[in-house]
Amino acid sequence: MKYKTITKDNPQNFKVRPNLYNYEAMRKDFKWEDIHKELDFLPGGGLNLAYEAIDRHTKNDKKNKIALIWDGKNNKEEKYTFQDMSRLSNQFANILDSLGVKKGDRVFTYLDRVPELYISIIGIAKTGAIIGPLFSAFGTEAIKDRLSDSGAKVLITSPQLLANVDAVKKDLPELKHIIIVNKHNVPYSPKENEIVYEKAMAGAKTEYNICSTDKEDFSIMHYTSGTTGKPKGAAHVHEAIVGHYATAKYVLDLHSEDIYWCTADPGWVTGTSYGIFGPWANGVTQLVSEIGFQVHHWYDLISKYKVTVWYTAPTAIRMLMKYGEKEVKKHNLSSLRYINSVGEPLNPEAVIWSREVFGMAFHDNWWQTETGCIQIANYAVQDIKPGSMGRPFPGVKAAIINDNFTQELPAGEEGHLCLKYPWPSMFRTYWNKKDLYNSRFKNGWYITGDKARMDNEGYFHFVGRADDVMNVAGHLVGPFEVESALVEHPAVAEAGVIGIPDPIRMEVVKAFVSLREGFEPSEKLKLDIKKFVAEKLDANAAPKEIEILKTLPKTRSGKIMRRLLKARELGLPEGDTSTLEE
Repeated sequence: MKYKTITKDNPQNFKVRPNLYNYEAMRKDFKWEDIHKELDFLPGGGLNLAYEAIDRHTKNDKKNKIALIWDGKNNKEEKYTFQDMSRLSNQFANILDSLGVKKGDRVFTYLDRVPELYISIIGIAKTGAIIGPLFSAFGTEAIKDRLSDSGAKVLITSPQLLANVDAVKKDLPELKHIIIVNKHNVPYSPKENEIVYEKAMAGAKTEYNICSTDKEDFSIMHYTSGTTGKPKGAAHVHEAIVGHYATAKYVLDLHSEDIYWCTADPGWVTGTSYGIFGPWANGVTQLVSEIGFQVHHWYDLISKYKVTVWYTAPTAIRMLMKYGEKEVKKHNLSSLRYINSVGEPLNPEAVIWSREVFGMAFHDNWWQTETGCIQIANYAVQDIKPGSMGRPFPGVKAAIINDNFTQELPAGEEGHLCLKYPWPSMFRTYWNKKDLYNSRFKNGWYITGDKARMDNEGYFHFVGRADDVMNVAGHLVGPFEVESALVEHPAVAEAGVIGIPDPIRMEVVKAFVSLREGFEPSEKLKLDIKKFVAEKLDANAAPKEIEILKTLPKTRSGKIMRRLLKARELGLPEGDTSTLEE
């Protein structure tokens, strides 16, 4: 179905003048070097994420401005100024120094969305160590893989999550210290090499000299899944702040007076690029909620704190749609002026629905863990084609490339979505996987792994993945990682995993397994296998469906044919089966 373009009003009539006022003119004149001039850089030279996001504002009229509004469980609320964030992150940086943390060491967080998580991340950056944010929903295998691969030296977690860490600690010889944040005063006694955050902070100095990091020094790493092997750490450098700042200003259209809410967890790259660094680099007040998706509570937050700019995910938007317009009308959402979406393609119906119920449409945008910041977007000043990811950011060259990565394809043709490199926020390596990193670049292009097409007006439209990676509610799930967890279950002999369409989460995981001798198929066994995977990885990676087969389709060399499983599941052509095991 073809959806009608949403035509924008003349920007002269906007209540707030958009930062990006003329797309074509900005695209013509844009230089990343000019964005550098809008940042302050360290007093002695160099560039540091924490300084640009927090400390530079303590030297101007934003010093006493609220940086963080925290909405906690049990009606708790806390507010922190830029000065507070600077002082507290200084204290945390001093704690890390006392533990022997040096520039380039990996320090990971494994916490719920409490203020201490944000303080810790800023403090880590100040030491020159590399930030490693983990989802609090991760299970034992997921955290072990990431901490082991990165060689993490310090982990910040909570008593509630400590059991998962204890279960794998013996397999992490490089992990020397665990800092425990006891935000909710859970009964807890520290063990060897465990430091109580609250006690350590009480004795830490409030002054700190930020490490003199260079723009090419590593700053943060997020792990992302692929079709084969364990998750890989996409490592970014301090220059990434240039991309965070620019896109938060020109795509999210953040102004100093905004109250901004990004619903993403910092365990996801959106939650750091646009839930920490980009907005704070622009000196904007951010709302953070510890509480997960609750439709009434979300609308209450927008109303209570007069949120003006909202950045959320398509899965959440589709869940809001289920509750309908009546819920929206129960709340005063008149403060909203601009709403955005990211994570997976936003379906046209959601764009149209949002325009009808909020009086404005969600603006979808596209980027990846590897790109570090938004690359293609719908902008405040431009018409929206529902279902499109929009047009490239002014400093970005995007194109649709043929299978050999040698030629740009004309408008209307499907091909590989690629980006001309470099740009400031692009990842600089996959940790310990340089060859894999190099394989993502060819003939001057970064290969995103997505298939897309471009129309005659330069709008890009997502078609699908070029590999087997699944997008489950905005989280990339690698089939190999799930299959590896499945075969660790004592009943599972072999496993193949695919993504199947889901109206809310875009895709969900379906697993096909064969059983070991002595085990019989049953619904109870399927539930046990699902729980087993969820505890090892996380709920997103756990199969929603399990189908038990006598044997799985394999090539003669023994490789399970996911392509064939998917074709049979979805009723698609099976293609070449000449290599199929007889």
